[in-house]
Amino acid sequence: MYDQYYNLSSRPFQLTPDPQFYFESATHRKALSYLGYGLAQGEGFIVITGEVGAGKSTLVSHLMQSVDKARLTAATIVTSQLDGLDMVHMTAESFGIDTRGLDKAATLKSIENFLHAEARAGRRCLLVVDEAQNLSVDALEELRMLSNFQLGSSALLQIFLLGQPEFRDLVRDAPELEQLRQRVIATHHLEPMDANEVEPYIVHRLSRAGWNGRPEVTADAYSALFAETAGVPRKLNTLMNRVMLMGAVEQVDKLDGRMVAAVIADMAGKPFAYEAPMSTHAPVTETAAVAEAVAEAPVEQEQAPAPRKVEAVAPIAPTAAAAVAGPELDALIARIATLEQRVTEQEAALRRVLSMMIDWMDKEARLDARFMQNNRAA
Repeated sequence: MYDQYYNLSSRPFQLTPDPQFYFESATHRKALSYLGYGLAQGEGFIVITGEVGAGKSTLVSHLMQSVDKARLTAATIVTSQLDGLDMVHMTAESFGIDTRGLDKAATLKSIENFLHAEARAGRRCLLVVDEAQNLSVDALEELRMLSNFQLGSSALLQIFLLGQPEFRDLVRDAPELEQLRQRVIATHHLEPMDANEVEPYIVHRLSRAGWNGRPEVTADAYSALFAETAGVPRKLNTLMNRVMLMGAVEQVDKLDGRMVAAVIADMAGKPFAYEAPMSTHAPVTETAAVAEAVAEAPVEQEQAPAPRKVEAVAPIAPTAAAAVAGPELDALIARIATLEQRVTEQEAALRRVLSMMIDWMDKEARLDARFMQNNRAA
């Protein structure tokens, strides 16, 4: 919805990782350097960790787009709870090796034969294991054993392990993983972005979606975004999706701190109030139209009865109040009250529709992410 209203070519803040929108913050630049170093070494383990939504998967997807696929054969595993045997079979299947009817020993032999064939063809092999915090110690030990395959003095398989902070702790502290630790050649923990990186991040993603400066995002909006998300990319995407959607619904071309605060309150299920600036609304409200019509109404030349004394009525201009008297004024006041009630009801209905749309979009994003995860796991 909002991409159409703002004439964008795509949704810039979708939750599914997309290397097209990769943004190189300071911490991502460091991580990319470690991954590049690991590829140059061609052996051992590279461990990249970070909080949920820190951008680990997007980082590796970006790296995979930059490598020479004629010289590197890469496979990805997005794990659930895998034991050692499951890990062996998943590794084989991720490289396209048929394991039907094979026991563990035969599967390992098939993997070794595949790695030798790739090496003889001049290609190195890389295995990327995402969500590694879900792996058992047995599964990690099987990965270590796979890293032992060699051709002469050259390793046949290199492994990237991506996980949440608890995985970093496991690799560092578990006594059973001492041999794996000795094969880790580089590690990096992705930190959230700094406050001064939020604006470049938002502008980068909007520009990738064909943004031409509309909507404008104000400085206080960037401050509010950082304060709520602490610079975590996925949290920023989630919040900006909702802010952009409210901007489209309210038909505004400037997203400011007040709107961000209203969206944050709405996401938390708290009452909120937001009134878009009148100058940015495309339609004119019925109440405003009535007041304008009254102000411009022609004044009758005949003598009118003396008007009753009426307390100040805010919506009606003084000149309009002088032009309308008695029953006409009472009828006008009643009409305005009716129209204001109708506007209030319409706004409430719009809020309900907005909430339904937001719930639907969130559900679709979760289903898309789950579908991609299952496909990668398969």
